[in-house]
Amino acid sequence: MGAQIRVYRQKISSTTSMRKIFKAMELIATSRIGKARARVAASLPYANAITRAVSAVASQSEIDHPLVTEPEQIRRAAVLVITSDRGLAGSYSATVLKQAEGLIELLHGEGKEVKTYVMGRKAQAYFDFRNRPFERAWTGNTDAPLFEVAREVGAALLEDFATAYEEGGVDEIHVVYTRFKSMVTQEPTVIRLLPLEVVEEQAASESDLLPLYEFEPETEQVLDALLPRYIESRIFAAMLQAAASELAARQRAMKSAGDNATDLIKKYTRLRNTARQAEITQELSEIVAGADALSAS
Repeated sequence: MGAQIRVYRQKISSTTSMRKIFKAMELIATSRIGKARARVAASLPYANAITRAVSAVASQSEIDHPLVTEPEQIRRAAVLVITSDRGLAGSYSATVLKQAEGLIELLHGEGKEVKTYVMGRKAQAYFDFRNRPFERAWTGNTDAPLFEVAREVGAALLEDFATAYEEGGVDEIHVVYTRFKSMVTQEPTVIRLLPLEVVEEQAASESDLLPLYEFEPETEQVLDALLPRYIESRIFAAMLQAAASELAARQRAMKSAGDNATDLIKKYTRLRNTARQAEITQELSEIVAGADALSAS
């Protein structure tokens, strides 16, 4: 009986220690989510401004540019999957990976080859564990994205897009990430970056019409300069959305884990008290039985 009480004491002690860790991680995520949401909001003006500029060039000009022209046949696609570097965020990374798997299966069903790029150690471990190849991986800063990384990712994807199919290039580029909607809602999302699909992160009003532009120098040169920056801004915006979603998911997961730890501590405490009471009752019974035996003798 004493051994059983020691087991419950050890369980209570270990669960209490884990609850402290969960609480600390919840507080860290809570303190950082505000900054992450502010970065998402701060990125919108630039992203929307460059989107309008690219929209003006692409929609008001009769041009034949590879970045805005739909190819006759799409034979190979690139898929960038953005997950987290760390766990303890509930089903955050698993949901993104499930969405990516659905996209890859869809592309294969359309007869397209797929080249995968991953961001975050969770995605890298996922593909490594299944012995599935990927082109490149970026890890180390998913919860605090850097624009330099977005620029590097954009350059790698654009280089593949500019390469001929016969030399290993791709005909279209997709990004799978998690869009932050609120503290309780984060939505796995797929966007196609190239060929160009102009989509603003924040809808413009009907009166916010694009002005007429005259381009100097030539329109193709303007696109050559604008589109890499447009791609970088879209990738960086996706990284910021994913970072905010990761922190929100971790805050929610750690709160749930802490609440479960509290319930377990109450359960183990009740079982320990029951075992202690049973031990006391048994000892009293033995004392009474011994006293009766002495009286009888």
